[in-house]
Amino acid sequence: MTKRPIIIDTDPGIDDAVALAIALFSEELDVRLITTVAGNVGLDKVTYNAERLLELFQKDIPVAMGASEPLIKKRIEATNVHGDSGMGGYEFAEPTKSYLINENAVNAMRRVIMESKEPITLVPIGPLTNIALLLKMYPEVKENIAEIVLMGGSTGRGNAGVMAEYNIFADPEAAKIVFSSKLPLVMVGLDVGWKALVYPEDSQKLKDMNKTGSMIYQLFQRYRGGSMKTGLKMYDSCAIAYLLKPEMFTVEETFVDIELNGSMTAGCTVVDFKGYLGQENNAKVCTDIDPDMFKTWFMESLAKCN
Repeated sequence: MTKRPIIIDTDPGIDDAVALAIALFSEELDVRLITTVAGNVGLDKVTYNAERLLELFQKDIPVAMGASEPLIKKRIEATNVHGDSGMGGYEFAEPTKSYLINENAVNAMRRVIMESKEPITLVPIGPLTNIALLLKMYPEVKENIAEIVLMGGSTGRGNAGVMAEYNIFADPEAAKIVFSSKLPLVMVGLDVGWKALVYPEDSQKLKDMNKTGSMIYQLFQRYRGGSMKTGLKMYDSCAIAYLLKPEMFTVEETFVDIELNGSMTAGCTVVDFKGYLGQENNAKVCTDIDPDMFKTWFMESLAKCN
């Protein structure tokens, strides 16, 4: 079986940790590179978290540090959701080696993309700063990018602003660059993340499933993306789910733009289902998910981890 080559751009982050686990143990994905971006917590912390996860998973994947600040706006964090370290609640072992390469994330992405014999899929599950910089600095990479499957955005309400999802709100100018890139783009946003829930009975199964499951169970005790009682929202895992099992999603092709100037709506993904703006479609937008199919896939995927 030919594996699909991907680059994951991430800001671990509890739900990022879960998404990384599923992707790295998938038999269908070839993770060529992990790049880090300031988001849920600062760049040094998210990079350290990525290395600690790779040590736990015993996966030798190169990590490249990216942007420590958004393109223009002041950096915001999500410590209220993920804790001060981004991954509190589990005692990770110190990495026995450095997974970090001496190359900036943008340059590393360019190299991996241009050296690949087959097109690479980019999977950003944090703010889009690194991806925007890549597309602006090295537009030649577009020729060897299969598509961008991103976790971010919403067709309606937000979770960081009234109408703004966190990853887009954190760097809206970067998001505008990515959405206007004319590359095949899939937006996996809040509409499905709010329905991709892990309930208490699922968490209990994870606790004794394997080493990765135990780690996730302990992280979930600190995660504030939902609650242990009403269900924890697995936003970032939805992007991996789309790569591996797209049939669980309802998808609509449409035009999406990013609101930059609205005093109350900055960071909003303006999803033009009705064609009011008269623009060509530039994205596939996931509008719904089969929650039962997701839960089955989620648990089966984590059972394959170490």
